[in-house]
Amino acid sequence: MMKNGKGAPLRGTPSQEARPPAVVRVRGLRVSRGGQEILHGLDLELAEGSITGLLGPSGCGKTTLMRTLVGVQRYEGAVHVLGSRPGAPATRGRVGYMTQGGAVYTDLTARQNVAYFASLAGHRSRDVEDVLVTVGLAEIADRPVSTYSGGQAGRVSLACALVGSPDLLVLDEPTVGLDPVTREELWMAFRAIAEAGTAILVSSHVMDEAFRCDRVLLMRDGRFLAAATAAALLERTGAETLDEAFLAVIHDADAIEENR
Repeated sequence: MMKNGKGAPLRGTPSQEARPPAVVRVRGLRVSRGGQEILHGLDLELAEGSITGLLGPSGCGKTTLMRTLVGVQRYEGAVHVLGSRPGAPATRGRVGYMTQGGAVYTDLTARQNVAYFASLAGHRSRDVEDVLVTVGLAEIADRPVSTYSGGQAGRVSLACALVGSPDLLVLDEPTVGLDPVTREELWMAFRAIAEAGTAILVSSHVMDEAFRCDRVLLMRDGRFLAAATAAALLERTGAETLDEAFLAVIHDADAIEENR
């Protein structure tokens, strides 16, 4: 069961028996920076073959949580990714990470970038051509990335994260600034990847993207306020939009805090 930073159960979480095997298990995760606590005792599980949306305003701790899972953030608590500590040798090559800023070589072509990351993945690597098709880059794969639009460059980053056949794919706001058509195409790719068995954690501050996820986590100030499907959040709050639902959840959380 998922809990918030203060130990209260969150509604709308599927039962343990109904879930596929967990790829990520987190208990009591705390992260501090400069003497200030950023994440406050988070509990989290990510199931195999699922898409979990991490939604919340900028600065709420989404990126810090993701950095913890991929092994580049110091933390306190129990964190297991694919049965090991984040960043352990056993997880290398099995975790794909797409950062907000992108991490590709702009002077190389998309094909060259993906081929390079495939070489790093070794025996786990997927066919480069298949990955380029999956992300919709096959027709422009031999152009330098420096000539791409922002959306196209983002697809190169995604392809580089995918080519290692990750069991866990962590995507930090991959659709920010993209046009609706490109966003739609990327979400179709995410769904196909999840259906092949990969667990996906994708952050966003666009509430409507919650409807594309199997489950969403609403985050604020380093805590989870709710964990449920988008439809369940609307039903629970009686709101007409997810923006309104998020505000209602915040109001409820503030009211509980005031009454403590």
